[in-house]
Amino acid sequence: MTADPTLTDLAQQATSARRAPDYGHDALITCDRLVRIFSADGIEVQALQGLDLLVREGELMALVGASGSGKSTLMNILAGLDTPTAGAARVAGHDLLAMTAKDRLAYRRTVVGFVWQQTSRNLLPYLTAAQNVALPLQLAGDRSRRGRHARAERVAELLELLEVADCRDRRPHEMSGGQQQRVAIAVALANDPAVLLADEPTGELDSHTAEQIFAAFRTANERLGTTIVIVTHDQAVAGEVRRTVAIRDGRTSTEVLRRSEVDETTGRERVVAREYAMLDRAGRLQLPADYIRALDMRDRVALELEEDHIGVWPDDSTER
Repeated sequence: MTADPTLTDLAQQATSARRAPDYGHDALITCDRLVRIFSADGIEVQALQGLDLLVREGELMALVGASGSGKSTLMNILAGLDTPTAGAARVAGHDLLAMTAKDRLAYRRTVVGFVWQQTSRNLLPYLTAAQNVALPLQLAGDRSRRGRHARAERVAELLELLEVADCRDRRPHEMSGGQQQRVAIAVALANDPAVLLADEPTGELDSHTAEQIFAAFRTANERLGTTIVIVTHDQAVAGEVRRTVAIRDGRTSTEVLRRSEVDETTGRERVVAREYAMLDRAGRLQLPADYIRALDMRDRVALELEEDHIGVWPDDSTER
């Protein structure tokens, strides 16, 4: 009798079953069957279960999902703060599974920027706003190729861009929560990263201030061309981006894509949203949870292949 496979076995299978080498070759971020297993006291928990994700250069997108879905685990991996167990992950040409500790440090300093939910984690309390923004430039050293004058210009440019120039000589406790987060975005952008990651950046802010923070992300995306990935529970924020990817049970489950079109009747521009289910190589997809609840779908569904689509219905058989 063959023993049931462990999570480690499944992770090894995910590695051997990667897609062809050209999968995601034109994407800035590529996750291919990404697996992350945590072990404690002999118990294994699979936080990511073969997650697939492609992010194109210049995108401003949101990741959403319930607590425990794997969002923060994915963000920590993309930020170089954690290491995947199996699968493949590349960011701006960097293989996240192959980097040494030294490579990972350089990666965090120059390739990705990160904004935490807690404003207190983003800024050093004893430094002014300008000094906080200058610090990543100083730590990058020769990699930044910036002298003292050039660093000062970069600091002034970012504080002005994010509308906190008047805070340059203030320490964090002398700024509002919204000002602190905008300075934190400037810190994350200091070394001109390929990707800016933000984990619940508006979670501690009121709705009006949250709108200002999202406007700052949009400014960075549009003016600097920075690719930005935001993890959020805030549906108002998720609704402002062109692409929202939902994660469920450690996998990407659905995407909402938004596009602008002109209403032929009124001549006004409107945003049209369409939801898609993600399909993996095995043909599996996750139907949106609210769709399943609305039709009381359980255990199995009825399928019918049409000429241009597949019909999916609740199981109406008597054998359930």
